[in-house]
Formats: sequence, structure tokens, C-alpha cells
Amino acid sequence: MKRTYARVALGPLRLRRPDELPDRVLSREAVAVDRAHLAAYDRVCGFRLRDELPATYPHVLAFPLALELMAGPFPVSPLRVVHIGNRIEQDRPLRADEALDLRVHAENLAPHPRGRQFEVVAEAAVDGATVWRGRSTYLHREGSGGGGGRTDFEPPPLRALWRVPGDVGRRYAAVSGDRNPIHLHPLAARAFGQKGTIAHGMWTKARCLAALEGSLPSAFAVDVRFKNPLPVPGKAAFGVRGDEFFVWDAKSGRPVLDGRTSTPAG
Repeated sequence: MKRTYARVALGPLRLRRPDELPDRVLSREAVAVDRAHLAAYDRVCGFRLRDELPATYPHVLAFPLALELMAGPFPVSPLRVVHIGNRIEQDRPLRADEALDLRVHAENLAPHPRGRQFEVVAEAAVDGATVWRGRSTYLHREGSGGGGGRTDFEPPPLRALWRVPGDVGRRYAAVSGDRNPIHLHPLAARAFGQKGTIAHGMWTKARCLAALEGSLPSAFAVDVRFKNPLPVPGKAAFGVRGDEFFVWDAKSGRPVLDGRTSTPAG
């Protein structure tokens, strides 16, 4: 990961980037789950400590492959990429004693009002059968066009109010490997266009699933859209309306995330 981040940092020095996404699939076979790492992830995201993997945990295992993919010949710089959406499909619960075969590729490069977007697709298989799929939608900002999150947000009844500590970005970075500077320190975040440190989007999604733990079926899909940054330290409000769930900044009222659970497509 250190070598990969060094390549990401040197990315702006490249004179040319390809116009298309790479036709590459990166993979790792028989990835074992480190139970100490799983416990640390559970703690920072609010899950119960157990041998069953949270649905968001394979995303963390696949993240080094995704970063490696974007650090190679790639049409956009990872330094200006924003995570704007994520879908996870889980066909059944995964256990910590199961070895996972991971595959990652990128697809669907397309225009966006504020630049270009693309998707990174990750899959986890056990004994040759794919049991988990993740699809992350990223925006590469290339202008100031377009608006932010929706302004007509009507929050559902409040279910929980979370105090988000100032070190949550560093703690989540330690277990996820996602060390984007906007999550680590206010000065670094401002250097990359943020007003201050913000929480990881996938931490916020994981925190939502932890709050729903016990009410989700063994097989499900969960889609989220990341609407606005969640400043840290701060307070996040969480609410549920039917099969939808929402997070908003308790201080400003701005929507941070909206999501929906459903039956997997498969």
C-alpha cells in the first residue's frame, strides 16, 4: 500500500493519461480474514464483535486492489476522485474462517456535470462461487458545474444521534487503508478543497448498517448515495423511513447520505 500511495502521489507528474479505462482485472486468491483486524473494523464502525463479516467489510479487503488499479495507467487522477455512490449485494453472510477470492475492475466511464464518473466493481468468491459484489461510483472533479446535495431534504423521524469524534478518519484509515488526506487532518483537507476534515463515506455507510444490524436479512442489497461531506468532529443524525435510511449533519441539517435496502438482483 505504501508503494501504491507513492505512485498515486506521483500521478500528477505524468504527462499523459489514457482516454479509456484499463481493460484489466486485478485479483487476489485465498485472502484470509485477520480476526484482530476484523474486530478493529467492527469497533470503529459500531458493529458487534463476531465471526460474521459486516457486508461492508469485503470492500475494505478489496480496496488495495482498487487503489492499485487507479494508481496504474488510468484516465483520471485518484487525488481528485470523490466517492458519490456505492452498492453492495450479499448473497449470504460471510464468515471469518472463509478464504475469499477477490477480483476488481473498472467500467462505465461517462460524463458528469462536474467532470467524469466511473465505477469500480469488486467481487468476492468462496470455493468458486461469487457471494458478494460491490460497485463504487466515483466522480473525478474537472470543473465547478453542477450543484451539491439535494436542497429539499425532509428528514425522517430521528432514530439515533451519533457523536462523531475528530479522530474517526484516522481510525477508519488505519483499518481500511483509505488514507485520503481529506479524512486525516484539517490542513490537509483544506489543501484539497474541503472546509475541514470529513468522515469517510464508507465509514458512514458501515455505521448505518451497524445501526440496522439484526434487522437485515441474510441476503440483501444496499445502495447509498453520498450527498454532502460529514464534518468531523461533529454530530450525525440517523433516521429510517420504510426501506430507506438517511444520515444528515445534526448541526446544519444538510443531507449526508441516503440509502435503500432491497433484495439482491441475483
